[in-house]
Amino acid sequence: MVARLVIAAPSSGAGKTTVATGLMAAFAGRGLAVSPHKVGPDYIDPGYHALATGRPGRNLDAYMCGTGLVAPLFEHGARGCDLAVVEGVMGLYDGAADQGELASTAQVSKLLKAPVVLVVDASSQSRSVAALVHGFASWDPEVRIGGVILNKVATDRHEHLLREALGESGVPVLGVLRRAPAVATPSRHLGLVPVAERQAAAVSAVAAQAEQVLAGCDMEALLALARSAPELRAEPWVPEVVGRLHAGGSGVPTRSAPAERMPTPVIAVAGGAAFTFSYAEHTELLRAAGAEVVTFDPLRDEALPEGTSGLVIGGGFPEMYGAELSANEPLRKAVAELAASGAPIAAECAGLLYLARSLDGTPMCGVLDADARMSSRLTLGYRDAVAVSDSVLAPAGARMRGHEFHRTVIEPGSGAQAAWGLRQPERRVEGFVQGGVHASYVHTHWAGAPEVAARFVEQCVERSAGGPVA
Repeated sequence: MVARLVIAAPSSGAGKTTVATGLMAAFAGRGLAVSPHKVGPDYIDPGYHALATGRPGRNLDAYMCGTGLVAPLFEHGARGCDLAVVEGVMGLYDGAADQGELASTAQVSKLLKAPVVLVVDASSQSRSVAALVHGFASWDPEVRIGGVILNKVATDRHEHLLREALGESGVPVLGVLRRAPAVATPSRHLGLVPVAERQAAAVSAVAAQAEQVLAGCDMEALLALARSAPELRAEPWVPEVVGRLHAGGSGVPTRSAPAERMPTPVIAVAGGAAFTFSYAEHTELLRAAGAEVVTFDPLRDEALPEGTSGLVIGGGFPEMYGAELSANEPLRKAVAELAASGAPIAAECAGLLYLARSLDGTPMCGVLDADARMSSRLTLGYRDAVAVSDSVLAPAGARMRGHEFHRTVIEPGSGAQAAWGLRQPERRVEGFVQGGVHASYVHTHWAGAPEVAARFVEQCVERSAGGPVA
């Protein structure tokens, strides 16, 4: 059984990421194997979690993957660990719009049977903190708030007033953190600046967060609270088994279908500072379905990996690296040639921009007859999607759940064959299906639809064997 804690807050901006990452690093520094998790579709925070623990940061998204997969995905990530720390999303009870508690931190804490530590920004309150904590602790009796960490406390006198008020609440104070500029992480238009773009500065920030947590929190009480979580009784999600179930009858090589029957396709996955948004489970499913996955950096590599038969370009910040991406003409040409050959290409958000003709006037790969630019408008939210066209990812009519998160627009917003029909917040079609290319703003989580990875690998197998690509 894995000891576990959920780090939540009354609202965004209270300091969840600082506290969660600091706890992960502090416990890892004490020799514990710590499994890092993040509620919701966030890609950036898990990068800091991975830096703190040395393990992949994993998302627990009840909307995109379904409530039934939250505990199995948690067990998959936490296998062999002493402790799991789960960072929440937004406020404790905030979830998918108009969906009740779905995808909220509160729901995930209940699915994991995990105690919650509430991080409270105490900078502008004293006695009122007790009313706030009481309200959150009593709102849903199935959510167990096991303690509070007070953040941004100004002085010893301020701390005394807060502790005195909370003494009558029945919720113990497990930590008090002062304001500390060293732990701050810079932000920009989509949240924190990713680890891959900060390198040494990110390492220093995580170390400072660990020091702050060690100095201000009762580590033994927090560990005891984590160990008080009951047995979860969930079977771990296993990508090899899932991949076998969805690909075993399709001719795709799996561990139960030896690779000598069919060629092993090489699938190139974009990485580096410009393309940091990815879920660990995507790569695991591709490998489970029989692919060889090779990561490359479009900022530095002038050629695709040798033998590439399929390409995955996830999300990230190409708008911050437009000039550098454009300057890498050999790679842009290689991507365009791969697309022209009909090879399977899956591009999400940043990948969509990279395949466009231009981004903010700077030449990109030119695979799509479309131009992208930065916008002042933030597009954000879960999406209920239906595949409009047959593609390398899904047959027409397939249902998927996804997420949009960008401050760019592409014109036109869809091609002659669109990728998805979206049902909310307004009905529209978006994205491009063009030969073997599937390009869209919508991020998806393949653990919730493993047939997507199996289908993509199958298309790559056919290409490796010299056959047709759908």
